[in-house]
Amino acid sequence: MNENQSNNVDNTLLQKFEQEIWNKIPHIEETKVVNPTPLVDLTEDFKECAKSVYKLDLDDNLKVYGKFDSTLLSGSIKVRAAAHIIHDAIISGKLKGNQTVIEATSGNFGIALGQLSKIGMKVVALVSRKLQEGVFKELRNENIRIMDLDMDICPAPGMENKADELAAKATAGNIRSQLSELGFNPEIFDINIQEIEKLLAKQDIINLARFLAKIYDLFCPEQYDNELNIDIHRTVTAKEIDQQLHESGDSLENYQIICSFGTGGTSGGLSQYMAEKYEKKSIHVVFPSPGQDVAGIRTKAKAAGLSLYKPDTYAAEHEIDFEKAKFLLKFFVDKGHDIGESTALELFAAMQMASSGINKKFVIIVADGIGKYRKNFEQISKNKIPMTVSLEDASSTVNDYDRIIWVHTQYTPKEEGIEMLAKSLGVDKSKISVPKARTINELLSTQQIPDELNKELDGSKGKSLLVCMAGNTSLMTAQVLASKGIITQSLNGGITNLPAGRGKNPGEFIKAATE
Repeated sequence: MNENQSNNVDNTLLQKFEQEIWNKIPHIEETKVVNPTPLVDLTEDFKECAKSVYKLDLDDNLKVYGKFDSTLLSGSIKVRAAAHIIHDAIISGKLKGNQTVIEATSGNFGIALGQLSKIGMKVVALVSRKLQEGVFKELRNENIRIMDLDMDICPAPGMENKADELAAKATAGNIRSQLSELGFNPEIFDINIQEIEKLLAKQDIINLARFLAKIYDLFCPEQYDNELNIDIHRTVTAKEIDQQLHESGDSLENYQIICSFGTGGTSGGLSQYMAEKYEKKSIHVVFPSPGQDVAGIRTKAKAAGLSLYKPDTYAAEHEIDFEKAKFLLKFFVDKGHDIGESTALELFAAMQMASSGINKKFVIIVADGIGKYRKNFEQISKNKIPMTVSLEDASSTVNDYDRIIWVHTQYTPKEEGIEMLAKSLGVDKSKISVPKARTINELLSTQQIPDELNKELDGSKGKSLLVCMAGNTSLMTAQVLASKGIITQSLNGGITNLPAGRGKNPGEFIKAATE
């Protein structure tokens, strides 16, 4: 730190931050990592799960460790990167105690930033209604000022699934109203409305957070591009795991490390460490199957647009069907292990590799615990059918559905879209229902079933197929309905993933909803 930086540091804020947050999470003192999270031997439970749930007999020489970052302050691995970025911002003079922190988040990073409320700082999180109810609850518990957007936080900057201009204007009006309620000057927003609407038209919530930080003099951690997100896992997380393995006479050199993908920080930092220290690729990155919405992590397609996505540095990438992995999740949680949905995908990937005999030693990154996802978890043992379904499976059993129901909070299919969906599924278009967008918005906002939707769901076969743009809103809807005892299935990938729709501009078969 140079003299100018030193003079510019808010030392009161730095002292509070180090006392209340930094000193309670893993960090390096001299040459050793202090406050490490538990590295737990999961081998026996892993083998029992493989045998009892999936009928697999695994090798006796297998070794599986779980790195339980679910025990961290804020309950997830994201506090590592959040604390590192904030600490750097304070000691470099970029962040002062009187500033507000703003970031786009799919949950855990925002909850981690919420720790700043303990030292009197304000945090604004741009979030989506697609978040699970438990995630919203934890965000509120951390005293975060939530700006609720009816858009997906996950699309990478500049993705071409552009929203209609009317939808962008409507969302801009919603944001302006919420900013005013939070005490921000709406005149500044109005001056910059063109740029804001341009970002919203691309559903670029990541860059919207940065832009709002710029015009209102806020601090944005920029987690999706910030190299410090990688640096913390290279210098601390990887070293911490290696340190723990060395204490038991082993080495990280001998292990395959499995993690899921949110921003790319964990996979990037672990990959750099293994390349620099052991000159090898050992990181296996896990994604949910296309169209599945798993605990805020990205599908492979959505990872591709991010700067921290570096597949050339990974040992392999794996797309895992959560409908298969969820029974593993139930097994491990019932055994008393605090793991979340993404960890279930990682363990399932390890099981696949172990059963093939390719690898025998694994470290699983347990990014968070089951708490936020408890409501969905409780449905696992109740659901006799998968909550998501492929086009092939849906069309082969289409007569088992009472209705095919379009569900979205912003868009509705044109006549061409209805015909394309009917033809793809092999049904008459009269079987397709299109409730008002505000009806679906009410369902997801209140977690209660509006009368209009209740009527659509009433049928003799007791099951409906839900379809949306890309499979996210329909899955969230299916989860809410499952909590009410109503059986529905969500079409994987939505209408934009239908063979007839691929390569087309969605505007050819979708339009902005007007009611």
